[in-house]
Amino acid sequence: MGVNLREIVTPEEIDMSSLNGKTIAIDALNIIYQFLSIIRDRFTGEPLKDSEGNVTSHLSGIFYRITRMLESGITPVFVFDGKPPEFKKGTQEERKRIKEAAQEKLEEAVREGDQAKIRLYAQQTSKVTEGMLDEARKLLDAMGIQYVNSPSEGEAQASYMNRKGLVYACGSQDWDSLLFGSSMLLRNLASTGRRKLPGKETYVKVNPEMVDLFSALSDLSINQEQLITLGMLVGTDYNPGGIKGLGPKKALEMVREKKTFENVISGINWDFDTPPEKIFNFFRSPPVQDVEVVKKQPDPDAVKSMLLGHDFSEERIKRTLEKLNDSLGKKKQSSLNKFF
Repeated sequence: MGVNLREIVTPEEIDMSSLNGKTIAIDALNIIYQFLSIIRDRFTGEPLKDSEGNVTSHLSGIFYRITRMLESGITPVFVFDGKPPEFKKGTQEERKRIKEAAQEKLEEAVREGDQAKIRLYAQQTSKVTEGMLDEARKLLDAMGIQYVNSPSEGEAQASYMNRKGLVYACGSQDWDSLLFGSSMLLRNLASTGRRKLPGKETYVKVNPEMVDLFSALSDLSINQEQLITLGMLVGTDYNPGGIKGLGPKKALEMVREKKTFENVISGINWDFDTPPEKIFNFFRSPPVQDVEVVKKQPDPDAVKSMLLGHDFSEERIKRTLEKLNDSLGKKKQSSLNKFF
């Protein structure tokens, strides 16, 4: 879910090559959920699975698509969520309801044999499990890709790393990192190229998008605290749905007119269990930790062992490991070349 600012903030389309040499903090849960949603059987809409019935879409996305990201000269650092704030329960419960409703529609579509609806609702039932996250960490480690475990929200940690100058930008489909103060948001990093619209036979070209926080604030004529206030009016993970009747444009007018968080909140009907001050202060000062961005080396034996155990093609694993080797600048005498 998260906050949606597209109605008032227009991302700039960029070329992947412009990110060559950049280190980017990747919202791990967000991108893994993307992999589960889009890497699926084209006929049934089901996620990819091995012969034991274990879902492998997340592993496929990390191995093949992240290697392509590395080939573009990007250094990803995955940031995993820690313990969410207690006031996020409403969003988690709403997500559960949405998946349950999608599951019912999926079962109906299967009975009717409607392939388009099967693919659509199958995507909406995607669920990231702790087991998948553990497997993701294990594969990233084997690929020589650093990951960080956040004490709380991954986007908050990624934004902190950006503000400290450890990474160039935050990579996520959600806009929340801007509320947490990230100076740069990158979208569509793992979904570039020709993509099929959900439930349709129409294809569109998807390009990476960039949002510069300071340019956006200047264009909107507001400051960072007003952006947080605006986001809360529209609706965040901590007050889903926002204030009735207030979309991004009306919310923007309100924060411009009333100036301060206190003035805005005093003039609305806050119909949420969590006090607005608590959410506002969480965006301003979330739990984060200091980390170092370090270079790691891949372990090809571990990669091969893990993926072969899930029925991945040995030949394709080999070709991708060669690309991984090249992208990390390894020499001919490296352990990876010895492996081959």
